[in-house]
Amino acid sequence: MTIAAILHDKGTEVVQVGSGETVRSVIALLAERRIGCVPVMERGKVVGMFSERDVVRQIATQGSSVLDVPVGEVMTSPVHTVAPGMSVLTALSLITQRRMRHLPVCEGERLIGFVSIGDLVKYRIDKIEAEASALRDYIQSA
Repeated sequence: MTIAAILHDKGTEVVQVGSGETVRSVIALLAERRIGCVPVMERGKVVGMFSERDVVRQIATQGSSVLDVPVGEVMTSPVHTVAPGMSVLTALSLITQRRMRHLPVCEGERLIGFVSIGDLVKYRIDKIEAEASALRDYIQSA
């Protein structure tokens, strides 16, 4: 089970923003698309992540004036990325250890997809349920 298998089922569309976009505009995008996080891009590379957690942290420390700041100044960086060949269990371990919710998937420096902890858990549960069903069928046919 690899990240590539999840992307195969999920698709590879990734909502992304440029580092010069304002926090206000990125918050509007998050709300409009009903998503919790976006990768921040510069010259085709993932340079940061901006999430709901960043919004809360920045407003708590800087107040509402942060809404007009470029997202590149307040994003979480450096970014932890994963390769499409990484196993789902390894990615789950990384997310758990680093207390993250989202992982950009890159081939080299090129962003090819995005997975969340929800994607990883769903994929793992689906696989476990399929294995359990196959075992039940085997036992019943014996």
